[in-house]
Amino acid sequence: MRVVEVTAYGGPEVLRMVRRPEPEPGEIPGRVRVRLKAASVNQEDLKIRSGARAAALGNLAPPFVLGSDFAGTLLDPVPGLPAGTRVAGFVPWTETGGQGTYAETVLVEPEWLAPIPDDVDFTAAASLPLSSLTARQAIDQLGLPSGSTVLVTGASGVVGRFAVQHAVADGHRVVALGLPGDEYELGVLGAERVLPVPRGADADMITSVLAPVPDQVDGVFDAALIGGPLLPIVKDDGVFVSASHERMPVTERGISVSAVRGRPDRARLKEMLEQVAARKLMTRVADVMPLEEAAEAHRRVEAGHRPGRLVLLI
Repeated sequence: MRVVEVTAYGGPEVLRMVRRPEPEPGEIPGRVRVRLKAASVNQEDLKIRSGARAAALGNLAPPFVLGSDFAGTLLDPVPGLPAGTRVAGFVPWTETGGQGTYAETVLVEPEWLAPIPDDVDFTAAASLPLSSLTARQAIDQLGLPSGSTVLVTGASGVVGRFAVQHAVADGHRVVALGLPGDEYELGVLGAERVLPVPRGADADMITSVLAPVPDQVDGVFDAALIGGPLLPIVKDDGVFVSASHERMPVTERGISVSAVRGRPDRARLKEMLEQVAARKLMTRVADVMPLEEAAEAHRRVEAGHRPGRLVLLI
């Protein structure tokens, strides 16, 4: 089968199309095969490829196959899902030993996947799992009652857009920090107030942008990894959830500070895919490229070419 390997740490040029043996049924006990139709390119893929995650990966080193999100056809039946079912999900990449989804066939745990409704295509399904589940789990981690005011940073990004929608669905009042020009769209997604923040804004500019917010917020989901400059706008004993353990501010005034790490959740993913089919949850595919152009896909993601998730067609 065709896969795209990271041959060494470095730029997009280290990605190479090679052939590997097709996985066999039962090759890893408990896992099943999925023939892929689409896989997403995530920011974490770029960090792993560049070597920025090398220390955290321990003995795992190139060559390996990137990729977490996937959509395709189930080859081996599992309870409730017969062979031939269209499925989507994401693999917790470090648990696969570097066997990611930039490949024609993958081995996955049944709890990593969910059925795709008929009205959702493979590319849309592949754009959803990791980002939407991470956003959903971040809003859950805030643990706030309905009617609370939640600040979502990075609201123009893939995870941030999902977080706005999930927070609104929970009955929260959402203040969104997004890119200039996205005010209307984020308002359509349910944000009560949208504050435009240019790319690369420093702490002083962010503080200035937040100044018009009349009251402190009950909680923050920091998808943009702004960190400490956001704490003054959080109420005493409020909640702060970061999208990364690498950018967590030091707590003050009783504010609970933690980070979210997206994990597979079959039931929640099934619900989200159904919401996409019902037009109750909006996802955005920025572009679709063939698997053999994975290196160019990485270049485009690094350049921030278009908002949304870039999907590899397999």
